Order: sequence, then structure tokens, then C-alpha cells
Amino acid sequence: MTMLDEQLAALEKLGKSELGDRWAKLTGQPAPNVSAALLRLAVGYEMQARTLGKLSRNTRKTLDAGTSGKAATRGIRPGMRLAREHGGKVHVVTIGDAGEIIWNSRQWNSLSEVARAITGTRWSGPAFFGLRQKAKAA
Repeated sequence: MTMLDEQLAALEKLGKSELGDRWAKLTGQPAPNVSAALLRLAVGYEMQARTLGKLSRNTRKTLDAGTSGKAATRGIRPGMRLAREHGGKVHVVTIGDAGEIIWNSRQWNSLSEVARAITGTRWSGPAFFGLRQKAKAA
């Protein structure tokens, strides 16, 4: 068990006022007026973020999209192949090892550029290739 694991486990024994003090020391802000259970989670997150690093920008965007009701966009990964039928022809885009976007044996700057070349109109590349998903109703 690491030192962080031990510190996190010790939070279970702290009362609300002690958790509030820990929050204030970690963040420099007064503790929010929430339950002890929620404050325990928040203090635990702050401790982990300081030790392990905060959430990536993409992770924050994904979490924010889930709570805001906005559509979420799935990221592209090396090796992916995206296929879309348009105008009676199937168009396949490959994502290279370095994240490059390849269509018709040519490298493109974005999926939106590819979608525009295929359709002749402005499109969101992620929407065109089915990477945008509407948020589910809560």
C-alpha cells in the first residue's frame, strides 16, 4: 500500500470539520457546504490530483459533455479506419501511427477537410464519420 493509499484510507475516519480543514489546506479555499461523504470524495480527488496529476483536457471535456447535455465526440486513435458511404461510394479514412489522417492516398489536416472534399460542403468531420454522439437524456 502506497503512502497515498494510506492517506486516502485515513479520510474515512475524519469528520466533516476535519475534512473541511484538510480541504482548506489543500486548496486554499473554504470548504464547500456539502455532505461529509461528498467532501471526503473531493478531498480524495485533490490529494490524488496533486500526487498523480490532474485530468487531461480531453477527459475534462468528456465529463463536461456528459453533464451539459451536449453531444460528445469520440477521439481518433492510431490504426482506426473510419468508413462512410456518400454519393453511392464508400470512403475510408485511416488514422496513421502518428495520428495523421489519410484518405485517397493523401494526408489531410483534419476530418472536416476530408468531409468537405467528399461532400463539397462544410461538414463537421467527426459528425460526418459518426464520431459525434448525442448526449443521452438524464
